[in-house]
Amino acid sequence: MLPEPEAILDRSNSDVVLIVDDVPDNLAVLHDALDESGYTVLVATRGETALQRAAQALPDIVLLDAMMPGMDGFEVARRLKAHPATAHIPIIFMTGLTETEHLVAALDAGGVDYVTKPINPKEVMARMNVHLQSARRARQQVHQAGQARNALDAFGYASITVRASDGKLMWQTPLARDLLRDYFGTSAPQTPPLVVDWLQQHLPAARQQIEPPRLSVEQGARRLSFRLHQQTGDGEGEGDWLIVMREVSDAAVIEAMSLSFKLTTREAEVLYWVVKGKTNRDIGEILGSSPATVKKHLERVYVKMGVETRTAAAGAAMTKIRQLHPQFEG
Repeated sequence: MLPEPEAILDRSNSDVVLIVDDVPDNLAVLHDALDESGYTVLVATRGETALQRAAQALPDIVLLDAMMPGMDGFEVARRLKAHPATAHIPIIFMTGLTETEHLVAALDAGGVDYVTKPINPKEVMARMNVHLQSARRARQQVHQAGQARNALDAFGYASITVRASDGKLMWQTPLARDLLRDYFGTSAPQTPPLVVDWLQQHLPAARQQIEPPRLSVEQGARRLSFRLHQQTGDGEGEGDWLIVMREVSDAAVIEAMSLSFKLTTREAEVLYWVVKGKTNRDIGEILGSSPATVKKHLERVYVKMGVETRTAAAGAAMTKIRQLHPQFEG
């Protein structure tokens, strides 16, 4: 009999990842990258083995190849989701299939996300981080304040497919649905007009395999970017286009500035927008204050930071941010 999971897996310092793929090279690349990053890694090369190991070890997340001989990834996902002990485990599909119906099948089978082959380990880990964070919050029922402190680490990806001829939203991941509702107040089959305009404006370049500039929408210290990924489906008419979305929250950046320079939360917010190049009037509109109030906050920031000018404050803040949060986009 196999030992109990607790006897073989130490969960105190690492998340447990189950990789399911019938290609040894794929397993090796992902295994090494995840192992070096501190994850506890389990592997399976067949669907039946994957179900056994998932039931035994109860991994924190599953990276699942869609197409395997015998039991394919879609069936593995359906069985994991049908079993109460494994139903909660997030599943990220790994697939070389980019046809819309295959991606929809992956999501319908219980997947929370997908990555396309050839696999990029850094992208996989970024996607995993999103869903591990979400699963952890759900299990522990973390309060909203705690979620805000971890917002920067929990940056997210999501995907939608839009029909270019009329801008109809053809399908979306659950995360994409939530983001579109949050930022634009829209829901399927409506695509936000700003996104439709951006897509149609850049279609000629996209058809020539030229990636257009990304669309970015800011909401306070949060921003949502859109990247045109590729055309999907049979290409009839103008075709359906896969758009990858990414949200980044700089709430942790603001908190870091507050702690580093001993600023109040409002002073740190003012400094954040100074770093972003905003004027006092702009900052006032963002924070719901008058330009005069922003100026007073900024004067106190100068004193606490030991600087005399706006440029010096921004420079010192950016240096500190780069040390603590290298991924920050100033």
